Amino acid sequence: MLVLSRQKDESIMIGDDIKITIVDVRGDKVRLGIEAPRKVSVHRIEVYEAIQREKEGKQAAGEKRQEDS
Repeated sequence: MLVLSRQKDESIMIGDDIKITIVDVRGDKVRLGIEAPRKVSVHRIEVYEAIQREKEGKQAAGEKRQEDS
């Protein structure tokens, strides 16, 4: 894991087209602004994991239907 220190209004780049900017710091919370192409999905980790579980559930259901056929 790469760990970088940034202050408010400073940014980092990921590749050539993803920019992450520190928008605000309040106590133990940091607000990030993320600029990325529309084709790139950006989610909080808990949302990403829920999406993955849903995909796995649908895939398992599809495999089950194929076995029953």
